Amino acid sequence: MFNNVFDANTWAAVPFHFWSVAIFVLGCGIGSFLNVCIYRMPIGESIVWPPSHCPNCQYHIPWYLNIPLLTWVALRGKCANCAQPISFRYFAVELLTGIVFLGVWLAYGRHTPGAALCYCVLLAGFIVASFIDFEHYIIPDEITLGGAAVGFILSFFVPSLHHATKASLSLERSFWGILIGAGIVYFILRVAKFFLGRETWVLAPDSTVLFGENGIKLPDKEVPFEDLFYRKTDAIVLRAKSARAGERSWENVPVRLTPVKLTIGEEQFDPETVPHLEVVTSELVVPREAMGLGDVKFMAAIGAFFGWEGALFSLMFSSVVGVAVTGILYLAKPGGHSSRIPYGPYIAIAATGWLFGGKELVQWWLYR
Repeated sequence: MFNNVFDANTWAAVPFHFWSVAIFVLGCGIGSFLNVCIYRMPIGESIVWPPSHCPNCQYHIPWYLNIPLLTWVALRGKCANCAQPISFRYFAVELLTGIVFLGVWLAYGRHTPGAALCYCVLLAGFIVASFIDFEHYIIPDEITLGGAAVGFILSFFVPSLHHATKASLSLERSFWGILIGAGIVYFILRVAKFFLGRETWVLAPDSTVLFGENGIKLPDKEVPFEDLFYRKTDAIVLRAKSARAGERSWENVPVRLTPVKLTIGEEQFDPETVPHLEVVTSELVVPREAMGLGDVKFMAAIGAFFGWEGALFSLMFSSVVGVAVTGILYLAKPGGHSSRIPYGPYIAIAATGWLFGGKELVQWWLYR
């Protein structure tokens, strides 16, 4: 049954560019839903209920004011009820989703319409993951682990996703894509954490460092805790010539701060109960992150759709994309960028590159 549904001859019964228009419109509509996911998933809200509403006045948006692209333009980017601005991001996500859906269809729709639709599912996940990672530095498990599961299931129903004619072979390639894609990134993460997981900040002798509720104030800059702590086990370690918290003081003691525990000498405290700590020291050892577990799970999802070759290409090419983007940002604003870099969008860009010519690029490179 599914072979007939996804057979290219079945789709060819209708003019190809009728489907092109339909896929673009479908993409814009799905983009509207992706906006809901981008806004609600990081804060733990349901993506189903309540229905679409203005985040400012809570006005429930009726269907005729929720038409992708057209409504935002007609209302000039404002809420129909309270006239407060609606972020351009909503329009951009809808348009971007429509464009990438159309691009996938034009590239794959004539010969493998089933695979084209599956790739559209994957790219929708890329868009949600990238926007959330840029803003919140996380990729929700619903996207990563859910994407891996969806990719594996689709591999059974659409063997052409892995250039196979049998479901068993397609599932095998998807399985190895998940295992190798996630495994390689996890290995890199552990090695990088072992060798590069800490960084020493050398200060002028007897510098005063303040630990506040939201970050560290050094003599020359302030660093938010969110740029340093990625997991509960990450720690800031130093040797304090003196330390003072409230009315208490210590001399020549080690200090260790994690998101859940503050240790001064042999005493332990809940960081929430010590909102202000002042120390005099000459250096701090702070945690440094290479990649996160979210990237491991993200690569598993990519491997489920692309197999191990696509996952490996995405990993390697993402480093090129990351270096290029980071370099451009640094040149545009030297010293003004955060030390915390969301890597998920770079992986998504690299994986998209695999879809649009990456495989041909590799073949050219190997056999030139």
